[in-house]
Amino acid sequence: MLWSLTKILMFMVALTTVTFGASFLMEAQGGVTIEYGGIELNLKPLQATLLMVFLLISVWFLLKLMGLLIAVAHFINGDETALSRYFDRNRERRGFEALSSGLMALASGDDREAMAGARKAGRLLNRPNLTNLVLAQAAVASGDKKIATETYKILLQDPKTRFVGIHGLLKQKLQEKDFEMALKLAMRAFALKPKHRETQDALLKLQAGQEDWAGVRKTLNAKLKHGSLPRDVHRRRDGVFAVSQARELHSLGEVEASHVKAIEANKLTPGLVPAAILTAQGYLEKDKPKLAAKTLRAAWSIEPHPELAAGFAAIISNETPTERLDRFLSLTKIAPSHPETKMLIAELNIAAEQFDQARLEMGDLASTDPTMRCLTIMAAIEQGEGGDDQSVREILTEALSAQRDPQWVCDNCGNISHEWEAVCVSCETIDSVSWKRPPASDVISSKMLPLIIGQTFPSDKDIV
Repeated sequence: MLWSLTKILMFMVALTTVTFGASFLMEAQGGVTIEYGGIELNLKPLQATLLMVFLLISVWFLLKLMGLLIAVAHFINGDETALSRYFDRNRERRGFEALSSGLMALASGDDREAMAGARKAGRLLNRPNLTNLVLAQAAVASGDKKIATETYKILLQDPKTRFVGIHGLLKQKLQEKDFEMALKLAMRAFALKPKHRETQDALLKLQAGQEDWAGVRKTLNAKLKHGSLPRDVHRRRDGVFAVSQARELHSLGEVEASHVKAIEANKLTPGLVPAAILTAQGYLEKDKPKLAAKTLRAAWSIEPHPELAAGFAAIISNETPTERLDRFLSLTKIAPSHPETKMLIAELNIAAEQFDQARLEMGDLASTDPTMRCLTIMAAIEQGEGGDDQSVREILTEALSAQRDPQWVCDNCGNISHEWEAVCVSCETIDSVSWKRPPASDVISSKMLPLIIGQTFPSDKDIV
């Protein structure tokens, strides 16, 4: 649109200039006198200008005619391609002018003019790869999906432009949300150009969306091989998807293969909580509780986490609260000053009805870092020590408006999940779910489970 308006303005300026010039020459005084062979010719300014223009056109025509005569002479002398080269040069010149006009129109946003230029260039030039590419881009810009698709399919027929055609069709399928076809196209594009970073990323996201964890790990290896992924990031993400692969195998009943993948994931990412838990579960299924406990203690030493504590508790289910408290000493002594460790020991002491010790273990945590869970534990201690209902309610009221405890939160979109996932279920970002505190929320549920010793205490899922 802008290019068309520019051309109209240029035409009007040129027309105005010519009109003004003609008027000026008609009104001008004097003229031009030409004398030759005793003949004298007097010309007015306008006539002289027209004569000059005529002479220039005549010279241009003579040069063209001379070029044609030279081509004819060469043809008569035996050069059979002389005439065809002469006409081809003229045709090629006009073709490149049309192509240049189409490219400028495409850059300026005049999509229809770009398509017209590309079509004209296609008729004049014997270079379908170039002209079809410009035509496809112009069709995409103008929203003409039909012409774009047809042109990309033509590009598929030539090995030199096959990747461009596949890549163009891939983008279309992604826009149409036809992920099944997009995955097939991404695999074909990847086979042609495995180093192409955009194709790698598209294939990786599509494979993750289809939960093709084995395929995702192969693509990650290719990204590492071709230098488009740092080694430390590759190791982390390879471990993340190894966990997903282990989960899938376990759900299919392939317990042994699942355990192998879980161990691999745990070695790649020792601090990844789901990897450690899945590995420990595998050891328990093999009746190897010591290896399960060792795995969970190693993960706890990197970052204490309530799910690790739950996994450690599941190693022995039929034990008394006092026996569990004693067994957990091998875990809680690893990071005794960590808030998670303090709250875990306090909960174990509450279960064993050792409320004084539970309060001692909590220390000043309720004042320095008063989270929902921390204050809930303090309310349980207050009730266990015989505190009145008013005191317990005051602590619980404070807990409702306190900072929320860490949860699985997507670093990209902020979505909160109850379970860890390799791909965010909300924004589909890979490896973006981490254990951290969510932002404060004004929406608070009034539902609260009763704090009765021996029963389940309210979790962070109940206080949102």
